[in-house]
Amino acid sequence: MKSLDGIKFAEMVQAGSSHLAQNAKYVDSLNVFPVPDGDTGTNMNLSMTSGAKETAAHKVANIGKTAQALSKGLLMGARGNSGVILSQLFRGFGKAIEKEDELDAVKFAQAFKSGVETAYKAVMKPVEGTILTVAREAAEKAVEVAETEQDIVVIMEAILTAAKAALAKTPELLPVLKEVGVVDSGGQGLVFVYEGFAASLKGEEIPSATIIDSIDDLVNAEHHKAQDFMDTSEIVYGYCTEFMVRFEHDKKPFNEAEFRKDMSQFGDSLLVISDDEVVKIHVHTETPGAVISYGQQYGSLVKVKVDNMRLQHTAIVGENHHKEDFKKPAKKEVKKHSYAIVTVAMGEGVAELLESIGASYVIEGGQTMNPSTEDIVNAIKEIEAEKVLILPNNKNIVMAAEQAIELVDIEAAVVPTKTIPQGMAAILAFNPDVSVEENKKHMTAAYAHVKSGQITFAVRDTSIDGVAIHKNDFMAIEDGNIIQATPSLKVASELLVSDMINEDSEIVTVLYGQDVEKATVDEYVEFIEEKYPDVEVEVHDGKQPLYPYIISVE
Repeated sequence: MKSLDGIKFAEMVQAGSSHLAQNAKYVDSLNVFPVPDGDTGTNMNLSMTSGAKETAAHKVANIGKTAQALSKGLLMGARGNSGVILSQLFRGFGKAIEKEDELDAVKFAQAFKSGVETAYKAVMKPVEGTILTVAREAAEKAVEVAETEQDIVVIMEAILTAAKAALAKTPELLPVLKEVGVVDSGGQGLVFVYEGFAASLKGEEIPSATIIDSIDDLVNAEHHKAQDFMDTSEIVYGYCTEFMVRFEHDKKPFNEAEFRKDMSQFGDSLLVISDDEVVKIHVHTETPGAVISYGQQYGSLVKVKVDNMRLQHTAIVGENHHKEDFKKPAKKEVKKHSYAIVTVAMGEGVAELLESIGASYVIEGGQTMNPSTEDIVNAIKEIEAEKVLILPNNKNIVMAAEQAIELVDIEAAVVPTKTIPQGMAAILAFNPDVSVEENKKHMTAAYAHVKSGQITFAVRDTSIDGVAIHKNDFMAIEDGNIIQATPSLKVASELLVSDMINEDSEIVTVLYGQDVEKATVDEYVEFIEEKYPDVEVEVHDGKQPLYPYIISVE
């Protein structure tokens, strides 16, 4: 096959989506971090399904237009880190070929490379040994083969072979993977998409679904702290600087490669996205003034924002995707606000608590389901506010939230909370009389010192960071680290709160889950009050699933 048009590409997308859907549960099962979640496959499947649906509705012979439809569908349907990265891979792919009627082998290969470049730019701290690595090495092989090969089918086969090879090498790149001798789940999901692409191009049947025999030797690194794309705990530059520059003809001509090279000297976590009219910059730096001055060489400043960051621990929160689709909350009357807080939570009691302390709209999701970019956009639109702050309360929703605020035409920002306790502290620090930027700064500072703990149960035998864990053990998790695993809920919960409280602690907040008896909660509270008489204890019926206790210590 010497050329590829939009109709054939749409068939590829459908095949890739179908193959991923068949194997979503398999990808979900690749989670050695033993909390009862495993949602990478679900997130990627729902994201890709959204892209395939949009593609099918707008497929035309012009491949540029068909690819744009895929990009739009993926963008709006993106869920979780894996879904957002998948959407960025095909956003870059579509951007590279938007003016093309059809592709030859070279343009086909280059489009994959462009997709990888876009995805790397979108991730604040790219981590090798992940879906990014699999996509990059596959694209590099495609470009190499296209130098001498004109058959697009051969190029796709090379992409698939290289992707599988890269996936097999992921344990060598991430210590957490090598520790248990396993591969990355996001990369596995991408391989399934590419397998569908290849089968479609060759006119073959889509490969059958992978059978789950054992999951003890597989991992979903997306839920392990070593692969938290949005983790800021290692950032050494103190100012998160974001701004846009609108190009002006009488200023310095813009060259993105040169601009990115120069900008990288100011700090880390660099993100540069540009089109013909503007460039958007995100960088962590110690000299925000110098960064902004450099940008002014190219045009006028738009939406300047500088945050003084506080280093914080990442919290790993379980998210169980046992549902086929995202369950939207029942339609309710939404009070309109001029300045609103949109947040995410699971559990009727947790949602009511967040609303009682100032949340304007609570999206149902988090620990057991990740809302999509579109879900967050719709919530923002429904609240009809002039200014909005988004609190994800989950590390795997932050990227979708960041993507959502780029799609609304109001002033909005993400306060990157990763746990319910962090979200509570942030909401209490909200000031309706200051700007979005100032609120983000103060709310981020407010939750940085909150300790977050969870009790949940193990879904399999494993060993994490030296802690031996057996199936059905109750695990005490503090700020993302499993500190104990035991058959006893009482032992685990008492050990957790004892580890979290110190001489400076003043308030302990306990949110108990839907499966915990009130008598058990009363006994737990009595233990805390007797052992720590100087600490105030607040108790709320969170009704959250899967997590008997969510604990906050301030």
